[in-house]
Amino acid sequence: MAAPPARARADYDYLIKLLLIGDSGVGKSCLLLRFSDGSFTTSFITTIGIDFKIRTIELDGKRIKLQIWDTAGQERFRTITTAYYRGAMGILLVYDVTDESSFNNIRNWIRNIEQHASDNVNKILVGNKADMDESKRVCSLSLSLSQCLCVDASYTM
Repeated sequence: MAAPPARARADYDYLIKLLLIGDSGVGKSCLLLRFSDGSFTTSFITTIGIDFKIRTIELDGKRIKLQIWDTAGQERFRTITTAYYRGAMGILLVYDVTDESSFNNIRNWIRNIEQHASDNVNKILVGNKADMDESKRVCSLSLSLSQCLCVDASYTM
């Protein structure tokens, strides 16, 4: 983890830059709002370009400042958003468990990570909208876990 500059030591012990990527409409912005503000909205919010939130957490007696960047999923913003891959310590690749195309596009997102992020970046595959009616799910847990093995990522749902 990167140590903060000397002037900021009172605020946090570590700064971690995380990036949320994935197709448009998979719920990246909703995940970010829930994590950073504890709020949730069912309305679809389209991110234009990029947005970010900061949340400081405590872990093992250390204050960790999380800088979480929310990227637009639309193709037209790719040249803007891929610039933010650099310097990210972790990338959360989000797909919608009720949208098969978002799951199938994981490989495309992995190619973007390989092209634009550092070689040792941590990848987490996030199956979002798992609270939806189970009959709407198009991706099983076993299929998601096997995808993680293929793309060298951790998994959460």
